[in-house]
Amino acid sequence: MRASREEVFAILRATMGLYATHIFPRLMDWVMAGEEFRRLRTELLAHVHGEVLELGIGTGLNLPHYPKAITRLHAVDPANLLSKIVTERSTSQSFPIRIRHVTAESLPYDDRSCDFVVSTWTLCTIPDPVKALREVRRVLKPDGVFLFLEHGRSEDAKVAAWQDRLNPVQDIIGCGCNLNRKIDQIIVQASLKIVTLDRFQMQSVPRLGGEMYRGTATRPD
Repeated sequence: MRASREEVFAILRATMGLYATHIFPRLMDWVMAGEEFRRLRTELLAHVHGEVLELGIGTGLNLPHYPKAITRLHAVDPANLLSKIVTERSTSQSFPIRIRHVTAESLPYDDRSCDFVVSTWTLCTIPDPVKALREVRRVLKPDGVFLFLEHGRSEDAKVAAWQDRLNPVQDIIGCGCNLNRKIDQIIVQASLKIVTLDRFQMQSVPRLGGEMYRGTATRPD
């Protein structure tokens, strides 16, 4: 007996739900715990201090790389992934951590309350990254800094063309991750001022997903 189209779709939704909730987070946690990822996290977060907000905490891979100068770490993520692992990583830190399962497009924090906002491998997935970064601008203190370490669209036209071709597939298997976002343009569209920007290619990741944007941005006022 053949399954109906509705039954097939129901099976696919259930399968993708299992994949997105259990399989994909464990796969990404394993991949992104690699040596090159750890080095990049340590370099980015070396001078962070005070009240810090992290967008998209995921499985908490940034946590061991934050310096002790942090007063408090706030974190948001709409998904509650591998909660036991996140709890273990959180409780091993010397600073208080509060995680809220909300979207970055509507941050539950006061205006001008954060010394630093951190985004690592996150802007590729946020449904409305410009809106999220306008929220970042809102919560940053006048002298606050937005730190970003993101993969995105290549400057090489041939690579970018392949990113465009494969992005619909990546969006599915990467649970909303986009290969071809122009991270610097998104930051500027949100009315943040880019202070430093470093473009480079990761060595441990295929080029389609390893074209990196690393830098700092501030409020324009």
